[in-house]
Amino acid sequence: PGSVLALPRQKVFVVRGAEGVYAMSSVCTHLGCIIQHRKAQGQMEGFFCPCHGSAFTLEGKVVGGPAPRPLAWFGLNLSPRGELVVDLQRVVGPDYRFKV
Repeated sequence: PGSVLALPRQKVFVVRGAEGVYAMSSVCTHLGCIIQHRKAQGQMEGFFCPCHGSAFTLEGKVVGGPAPRPLAWFGLNLSPRGELVVDLQRVVGPDYRFKV
């Protein structure tokens, strides 16, 4: 728990929390810049946009800057080979957790 995996080609972060795994967009809801993960180093852990300064919690909620909406969440599935698959066509709510 607590790990964050960036998938830059897919523009997604996969986060493993205490309650399960979830996937979020890495595209800022302000103007579409790619956000970055910020580990706790005297600041809140979460995500930030290097373009215009928006900040998001580890769950994708807006906590600063001009972003008008939280980050989108995507559904997860297991492939027949047991691999975790992010379904970019299925938007889910921020209470969604995939149990592994």
